[in-house]
Amino acid sequence: WPGPRTIAVVNGKGGSGKTPTTILLAAVLARHGGAGVVAYDNNPTRGTLGWRTRQGPHTATVVDLLPRIDHFLSPAARAAELADLVHHQAEDRYDVLRSRPEALADAQPATADAFDAVHDVLTRYYRVIVVDSGNDESAACWRAMVAAADAVVVPTTTRAEHAESARLLLAELTRSGGHGARLARQALVVVSQASRAEPDPTALVGTFSQVARAAVGVPYDPAMGGRPLVLGSLAPATARAWLVAAAALADGLSLPPG
Repeated sequence: WPGPRTIAVVNGKGGSGKTPTTILLAAVLARHGGAGVVAYDNNPTRGTLGWRTRQGPHTATVVDLLPRIDHFLSPAARAAELADLVHHQAEDRYDVLRSRPEALADAQPATADAFDAVHDVLTRYYRVIVVDSGNDESAACWRAMVAAADAVVVPTTTRAEHAESARLLLAELTRSGGHGARLARQALVVVSQASRAEPDPTALVGTFSQVARAAVGVPYDPAMGGRPLVLGSLAPATARAWLVAAAALADGLSLPPG
């Protein structure tokens, strides 16, 4: 597809799988698409994307990028300078722009303007931006992310409360009309089996296939709890499921607007 694409990974319920989904979709897209992928933790509270991925030779976060926005948008900036701010994932070939989970919420860049500025930089230097998110759908940075998104991915486990939160989010996007309704129609839902004791994803995949463009099931795999979480650590069936999910996402990114 021409131009950069932004994917928002959203579900208002904590523990629904947003961060693993962000990581593994970024990994598959980078491995099969020739890099140019960044995962960005757009979380105004305790974003854990940095805790679930490898740290580079520094401790930089999005907070360190903000004072340098003008430079990175200037003709003098060079792409290699971003290595001071992002954390490269060598096995899976994508970069991570971390949040600062140790800081209080009021110290995080949670405004719409902050998100838009960071997003302007990322779309200049990357082809695919996969955005992890927090649980507060009323946060200014969450709303700015959705406004900038070309697609949404809604992760859920097979637990009823996570699935209901996913359903409510899609319904609210639909009610919002315009861009939100289009995102809901073209959404990808990823249903992960939460534990061996939980039901398999089949029934929920069927349910969400009726309200979203596509739904994909991911079987239980203890490796999904890994820190760091890398694609190569997964069981073959799990890795295949994430490949199917990323392919479904890519199909949606190729659709015309509307």
